[in-house]
Amino acid sequence: MGIILLVLLLALILGGLGFAVHVLWWIALIVFVAWLVGFGFSGGVSGGGRRRWYGRW
Repeated sequence: MGIILLVLLLALILGGLGFAVHVLWWIALIVFVAWLVGFGFSGGVSGGGRRRWYGRW
């Protein structure tokens, strides 16, 4: 009985972890798209000497 509970608990943890990783991939994709949009609106590389939104790196 204990082994069955342990296997079910492990499956629940791994399933939850898989779901969390899936959600994090979607969040990373949304942030990347927002970064690309911001990069495009700021003029990108062709901005020349303009001040960029990410400061002085």
